[in-house]
Amino acid sequence: MADNPPYIAQRPKRADGARNYDAILTSARKAFEAEGSDASLEDIAAQAGVAIGTLYRHFPTRAALVEAATRDGLADLVTRATSLAGDDDPLGALAEWMSRAVRHFSTFRGLVGILTQSMYDEGTPSHAACAAMHDSGAELLRAAQEAGRVRGDVTPDELFDLLSGAAWVRENALPGGRDRSDRYLRLVLEGLVAQAPSR
Repeated sequence: MADNPPYIAQRPKRADGARNYDAILTSARKAFEAEGSDASLEDIAAQAGVAIGTLYRHFPTRAALVEAATRDGLADLVTRATSLAGDDDPLGALAEWMSRAVRHFSTFRGLVGILTQSMYDEGTPSHAACAAMHDSGAELLRAAQEAGRVRGDVTPDELFDLLSGAAWVRENALPGGRDRSDRYLRLVLEGLVAQAPSR
C-alpha cells in the first residue's frame, strides 16, 4: 500500500464550489481531447472562467484533474463488464468490452500512458479506478476461458497490455488518417481465441 493515499477530488456540496468544479472539469475534458494530457492548466482555468488558484484548490495536481476527468469513463467500463457477465457468448462479450476499453483509453493523447502507470502505481489518483476496471475485464476474460473460447494461458495483465497497445495505435493515428485500432483488435482476438485440438 502507498504510505499516503493519493488525493481524489470530490465535487463540493456548496453551489458555488460545485459550479467551479464542474466548469473546470468541462474545460479540462475539452482541452485534453484537443491538446492531450499536457494541456495548459492556466488555459483550462481561463476557459472555465476561474483563477488558477481555484483550479488548484479543487485539483492540486495535474494527475488529480486527469483522474476526475476520466473517472466516469472507467466506471462505465466496470458497469458494462457487470452487465455483460453471464452473456451467452462470452467471447463476444469480451470483444465488445475490449473495444469500449480501447476507445476510452485513447480519449486523449497521453491517456494510455497515464492509465498504464496508474494500473501498477498505488500512489496515483487513478489507481483505484484502473484496478476496478482491470478486475472487471479479468472477470470477462475468465468467463471466456472457462467456456473454452479463449486460450487459458492469457493473463489479465496480458489482456491489459494488449488493450493498451490497441489504444496506443488509435491514439497515435495520423491526423486525417484511418483508425487502425479496430483491425489491431481483430488480430488480437484471433490470437486469443482457443483453437480446437487437432485430431
